[in-house]
Amino acid sequence: MSPPRNAAVSGRRPYMRSMNGWWRRDPFFVRYMIREATALIVAAYALVLLAGTLCLSQGEAAWNSWLAAMRSPLSVALHVLMLVAMIYHAYSWFEIMPKTMPAMFVGGKRVAAVTIKPWLVQMLEVALARRMCCSRACRVRVKPGLPSASSVRPTNRPGMWCT
Repeated sequence: MSPPRNAAVSGRRPYMRSMNGWWRRDPFFVRYMIREATALIVAAYALVLLAGTLCLSQGEAAWNSWLAAMRSPLSVALHVLMLVAMIYHAYSWFEIMPKTMPAMFVGGKRVAAVTIKPWLVQMLEVALARRMCCSRACRVRVKPGLPSASSVRPTNRPGMWCT
């Protein structure tokens, strides 16, 4: 039985490419790693909000102490950094979304990728949308004894002012 041919027998070592900093070699992977890091920051902010919700459920004293902690200069600076990270995170997801979406067909024809709106326009449309939820009423008069005299007027949508 002959000995196996391995590095010790042949005297050669197999080539092992270094994995140190593999992601820094290509700008695509740098952006990928930054996007993944910002996901951790988004998760950390969710934990901050969860802590605030827990303090709110524990009473006024706990809530006021959490608010005081959120007003400290260090907390404000961290919130600004988290905001920047979240904006980049949203930007990167709107950039990658058209590339990962399955092909859309309308009337048997493929919809071009350019028809998908740029990320900033989409974010502004969502942020500034005035009709995002159901109707609201400014004045409601309920008269159980006389239902015909009950009134709901005028109907109000978010962004409309009642006078």
